[in-house]
Amino acid sequence: MSESQPTRIHRLLLHACCGPCLLEPLDALATQADSVTVVFANPNIHPIEEYERRRDTLLGYAGPLGVEVVELPYDRETWDAQVAPLASAGEARCRACYRLRLTMSARYGAEHGFDALATTLTVSPHQRHAAIQEEGSRAASEAGIIWLEHDFRDRYRDSVTRSTSLGMYRQNYCGCIFSKVEADAERAARKAQRAAEKAARRAQQDA
Repeated sequence: MSESQPTRIHRLLLHACCGPCLLEPLDALATQADSVTVVFANPNIHPIEEYERRRDTLLGYAGPLGVEVVELPYDRETWDAQVAPLASAGEARCRACYRLRLTMSARYGAEHGFDALATTLTVSPHQRHAAIQEEGSRAASEAGIIWLEHDFRDRYRDSVTRSTSLGMYRQNYCGCIFSKVEADAERAARKAQRAAEKAARRAQQDA
């Protein structure tokens, strides 16, 4: 949060990508705002069954705490139009995805009287943090609300420990179909490497 921003926020809208990533940011931001409302704006998540599972996991945690959760439309057509053409573009693809989701959230926040916007995306060390902050700042500025810039990576291990102890569903890819293909390929490569190393050790023992 920059020095020009207030030290206390009245109504904060927190964009959340999933339940496990909500845990630590929600606790941290609750000390900076009079009220925190969570917005689930993630049309990137594929397939729809995965989207619903992540949403329901988040609701299962937020509901008993009395934290309001707003779900924005699962607009895959817009996501496909703005992000899918950048499938092989690496950071540009991720940036376009952040832009869409944070713009959706910022516009909702401005239309419903929120003072500021933040996101849980920065709790993950696997995300592109500079792009998140740049797109969040741009989206909030265009909507006329404050962007709360936070880096929650130092809380990542705590989020893993807490979500595991709570029995939360923890996804194994970022969300979009392209990230799923990439994650599956990386896991297959690691599995093949382990198998090759095991075979080599056996060969040495048998020699």
